[in-house]
Amino acid sequence: MKYKAVIFDLDGTLMDSLKDLAISVNHALACMNMAQHTIEEVKQFVGNGARRLIELSVEPGSSQEQIEECLSLFRQHYSCHCKDYTCLYGGIDKLLNDLKLRGFKLAIVSNKPQFGVTELYESYFSNTVDVAIGESAPLRRKPHADMVVEAMKRLGVKPEESIYVGDSDVDIMTARNANIPCISVLWGFRDKDFLAKNGATIFAEKPSDILDIVK
Repeated sequence: MKYKAVIFDLDGTLMDSLKDLAISVNHALACMNMAQHTIEEVKQFVGNGARRLIELSVEPGSSQEQIEECLSLFRQHYSCHCKDYTCLYGGIDKLLNDLKLRGFKLAIVSNKPQFGVTELYESYFSNTVDVAIGESAPLRRKPHADMVVEAMKRLGVKPEESIYVGDSDVDIMTARNANIPCISVLWGFRDKDFLAKNGATIFAEKPSDILDIVK
């Protein structure tokens, strides 16, 4: 199979964004006089978009109004602080450049709000990645295939010419729903046993493994 496009998840796959996410979550919770979480706890909450992150972070029994207020506080804080500690995982920059040099079309699809994706794209990926799609209407967030299908459309490729790269069970389901294979990375927010139990069959222990798989 000759792949033409590689579509990446963002958080936990290309970038270690956990600390910034945790800080913004805890800022919002503090403003609501709610108990805060450790980074390891927040790590278990991420992957299904900002709203779900906040739903899992607020105290049990919180009202819908409280969730909405906390989500708004999170978005306000994160929009100003999404790059404070967030950085590329080691080897990612070289991987993207190597893929680009070999003629692959590249995309990012993320459940992160579009403003966060755009901010990080402009700072880190504009020279290598062709398309960057975040959570925004009318596209449904992952694991629905909407964002991946849109990415393939913008790249001008077919499912059989595309492969997806992510770090979570959500990514495995997303790739399955888009009818494309999935590479599960082992440096992200979920471990190999968890990924295997959720259907992962192709693994990358380091970024350079991705190039070996797709070329």
